Amino acid sequence: GDPGYYAGLFSTADLDAALRGGEVHFGTHLDVTSYAEGVRETHNPAGPALPAVVWDFYQNGCSLRLLSPQAFSPTVWHFLSILQEHFGSMAGANTYLTPPGTQGFAPHYDDIEAFVLQLEGKKRWRVYSPRTGAEVLPQFSSANLTRAELGEPMLETVLEAGDLLYFPRGFIHQGNCLPDAHSLHITVSSYQRNSWGDLLEKLLPAALQMALEEDVEYRRGLPMDYLGYMGVANSDAVDARRTAFMEKVQSLIKKLVDYAPIDAAVDQRAKSFLHDCLPPVLTQSEKAQSMYGFPARWQDGGPRDVDILITKDTEVRLLRHGIIRLCNEEAGVMLYYTTENSRVYHKEEPKFLEIDPEYTESIEFLLSSYPNHVSVDTLPCATLEDKISLATLLFEKGVLTTKKPLVQV
Repeated sequence: GDPGYYAGLFSTADLDAALRGGEVHFGTHLDVTSYAEGVRETHNPAGPALPAVVWDFYQNGCSLRLLSPQAFSPTVWHFLSILQEHFGSMAGANTYLTPPGTQGFAPHYDDIEAFVLQLEGKKRWRVYSPRTGAEVLPQFSSANLTRAELGEPMLETVLEAGDLLYFPRGFIHQGNCLPDAHSLHITVSSYQRNSWGDLLEKLLPAALQMALEEDVEYRRGLPMDYLGYMGVANSDAVDARRTAFMEKVQSLIKKLVDYAPIDAAVDQRAKSFLHDCLPPVLTQSEKAQSMYGFPARWQDGGPRDVDILITKDTEVRLLRHGIIRLCNEEAGVMLYYTTENSRVYHKEEPKFLEIDPEYTESIEFLLSSYPNHVSVDTLPCATLEDKISLATLLFEKGVLTTKKPLVQV
């Protein structure tokens, strides 16, 4: 009931501005699509998406999908950077601009939790329940579906500006424009490949590897004659050897839990999430108190204010709680961080520092102290030199902010 509820988040004018910026390319950032007579088509030419070409497609009834609008819009970037922290999972977005009286996409279901925010105009949506148990919270998205494959919608509604529609993974959906209005909406997504099963995919091979190394039971040879009484052809046979074999497999699987490096597997998922993350959006005061607002400049024939003078009395804290993760790896203790990530998904390699194991307690102290500031002197390092060295390193990477700007300008 409030058409201006999402005002300022993203608009058709913002899409036009992105096109005029010259950084948008067909296929990479923008898809031109149509859906008619049950057939979905993509019409992407090669090269940059020039405004005249894009708007000509739109005028001729094509829908425009802008992938990763956060790369072009500071407001969408800010919005998603807040959501990713709340969900503890990557938050992504696409925007969809559809001309009046058309539809751009075939009915399908996705592998993400979807939040549709109607920004302009209106759109009719039909949402269908998962058709089978296997489609409830699916791991992967579906192919395009035909009308014949759909039952009756569980929800049919018209979204107007300011409205929100949520549907979980596996719910089939399709949207089409009414004859009298265009539609611009943004779909925010989260929780892709973020299930218990996805964790176990990482965990079980690691548990088995550890069990093989540490427990001789897993390395013992199989019975010489097991092929004779095991297998589908023998599945109905009553045989004591089959019973013993089954019991042995079950006991080895149960014992596997003892070797499961659960925390290490979670850390590996966290490391992957930090690579997916958008960099944090800084307020003006945060910039002034961080490396990003450090006022090094050229003055009187030489550089000024270049030295980062952190002392034992400097009060510091993490920029955000969720921007770092400590991981114990074969190569050593690694600190992964998000402050040098790009707004374009995976444009940068994962960012990390190799940390002296003696510093791990100080990193944990900074995490547990957040959002309070602590003086550098209270960091649990062996020497004052170590405390200042660690604080300076983290400040240089944008991970730490100071209570007061280090240099008064």
